[in-house]
Amino acid sequence: MTSTDLQAVIAHMGAAARAASAHMAAAPTAAKNAALLALARRLRAAPDELGTANALDIAAAQQAGLAAPLVDRLKLTPKVIETVAQGCEQIAAMADPIGEVSGLAQRPSGIQVGRMRVPLGVFGMIYESRPNVTIEAASLAIKSGNAAILRGGSEAIHSNLALWRIVQAALVDAGLPPDAVQLVQTTDRAAVGHLIGSPDAVDVIIPRGGKGLIERISREAKVPVIKHLDGNCHVYVDASADLEMALRVTDNAKTQKYSPCNAAESLLVHAAIATAFLPRIGALFAAKGVEMRGDAAALALLRAVPGATLAPASEQDWSEEYLAPIISVKVVDGLDAAIAHINRYGSHHTDAILTDTHTHAQRFLREVDSASVMVNTSTRFADGFEYGLGAEIGISTDKFHARGPVGLEGLTSLKWIVLGHGELRG
Repeated sequence: MTSTDLQAVIAHMGAAARAASAHMAAAPTAAKNAALLALARRLRAAPDELGTANALDIAAAQQAGLAAPLVDRLKLTPKVIETVAQGCEQIAAMADPIGEVSGLAQRPSGIQVGRMRVPLGVFGMIYESRPNVTIEAASLAIKSGNAAILRGGSEAIHSNLALWRIVQAALVDAGLPPDAVQLVQTTDRAAVGHLIGSPDAVDVIIPRGGKGLIERISREAKVPVIKHLDGNCHVYVDASADLEMALRVTDNAKTQKYSPCNAAESLLVHAAIATAFLPRIGALFAAKGVEMRGDAAALALLRAVPGATLAPASEQDWSEEYLAPIISVKVVDGLDAAIAHINRYGSHHTDAILTDTHTHAQRFLREVDSASVMVNTSTRFADGFEYGLGAEIGISTDKFHARGPVGLEGLTSLKWIVLGHGELRG
């Protein structure tokens, strides 16, 4: 298709989504839940259809020489399908936020003033690799009363098309407009440019993928973007931390999985506990092949660790999101230094303090400027499912509208409502 053709396609999809969003905003909870339960049933009933489509993507990815981890992300295994089906059922079981009224208060004039939660309208979702995101985005759109235009990665086009057809069938089953969830059916990258440059088509864009994708969308979009660029997450081990707990949590935060944005990339250790803590955590990291890039004080304590891979930390290391078995390590003089370091070098995503001092925990919670701030637990919990959101459509490090994992509530807005009995303003 030519650029003009693509622009016309996106405009048509936007108009259809606008019309569908009006129906979705007014849809009863029962109909939205029925669509989600139908979606779960249809997913479980379509292993052959999904397997055939997914096999085309896997074969093309292997032929193109994609790295094994990227190929693995594409797979729609029975386990993955069951997981997303269960996610649909969990979202159906959650309270419907739409129409919820809060803060209703009587004013001296006699009017009552409050706020009502409403859908955003139409969101555009641009994502890479994992085709299960198609179902996560669709299910959250349905329950939140929004319409969605989805654009998945070209490497998963056949899988995404098969999943989208199942979503549309589920919407029809529940008497809801199938255009409430649409998929951009071309792999032409120019379609992304038209989508993010079309405020008539979408109210907000949500990118989910690598830093390059998110930077491009943030730079070029003409509509608001809910996003995060980096996940440089910190663990700070305070002087009063329980040593055994600190070892377990720090190890989990870094090594449970290296690639997610909520994995710890930076370790700060109070000087008073560094001698006891660093050689032991260093041994755990060395056994798992984690390279440690430290300041002089940290390296002095880590050099005694057998088999440790060490390097001096550069200025860039303090800001780096490795997404790999590498971690920066710094010894700090105290809580003030730890908070200052995190607020300077962190990405405002997720940061944790390990401490037995209540006042230190409270200061860390108040003063660290991040979307998720934790006490005595792993940064790996910064996830919509773990937070009880049912699923997440992404993580936001912005301060306006949504912050942290974005679930149902993050796809809504509040409008003021005023109730009266004929009152007149004097």
